[in-house]
Amino acid sequence: MKVNYIHDFTQTTEEEFLKIQNELKEKVVLSSKLDIDKIKTVAGVDIAYWECEDKSYGACSIVIIDYITKEVLERVEAFGEIKVPYVAGFLAFRELPLILEAVEKITVEPDVFMFDGNGYLHYNNMGVATHASFFLDKPVIGVAKTYLRVNGVDFTMPGEDIGNYTDIVVDGKVLGRAVRSGKKAKPIFVSCGNNISLEDSYEVTVRLLNKESRIPIPTRIADLETHKLRKKYNELQNE
Repeated sequence: MKVNYIHDFTQTTEEEFLKIQNELKEKVVLSSKLDIDKIKTVAGVDIAYWECEDKSYGACSIVIIDYITKEVLERVEAFGEIKVPYVAGFLAFRELPLILEAVEKITVEPDVFMFDGNGYLHYNNMGVATHASFFLDKPVIGVAKTYLRVNGVDFTMPGEDIGNYTDIVVDGKVLGRAVRSGKKAKPIFVSCGNNISLEDSYEVTVRLLNKESRIPIPTRIADLETHKLRKKYNELQNE
C-alpha cells in the first residue's frame, strides 16, 4: 500500500511537533467519506515497546480482517529502534515511522484503519489515529483502552449493556465516546481519526466486538501479535 508522506520525522522539539499538529488539525474531516455498509476490510494497528541496552525498540503489527466474516486476510509487521522520546500529546511522532513502514507492506488494502489509540479525543485533537490518517488517505478510527483526560474533564460511565455509550464533551465539543464493549467490562474510548463521523466510528467499532475481549477484533489481534513480536525480537537481541 502506498503511503502519502506529508512530512518527514526529523523534528526534535515540542514547538516543531505542535506546529505540524496545528497545521493538520485544520484539515480534519469529521464526516464519513464512505458508506459503512459497503466496508469489506478493516485494518487493526498496534505497537509494543521494550528496552534493550539502553535503547528503545518497537514492533508494529497491522492485521487486516474481513469486516463481515472477521477472517484474518493479512498480517504485516515492522520492527526497529524508536528514536523519538515519549512526549505527552505527541505520540504520533514516536510511533508513525514504524507504523508507516508496516503499512507499505500491505497488499490487501483496507477500507478503514482502526488504531489502538486516540484520534480526535486528544489535547490538540491530533491523536495518533488522526495524525496517521493524513499519510493513509483512508477513514481512520481511534479506539483507546484507557481514558485520556482532556482539560481535566472526566467521562460519564455508560450503562452496563454492550453498546451503551456516553459522549465525551470538552468545552462544548464532542471529542469521542465512552463505549461499553463487554458486559460490566471497563469502557473503551472511541473517537474519529479522520474522514469518518463519530456515529460511524461507533457503529463500526460495535460491529467488530465479540465475547473474547472488550477490545474490537482488529486491534485485539494486532495487540496479541505485538506481544509475540516483542518476545521474538527481544530474544533475538539477547542471543
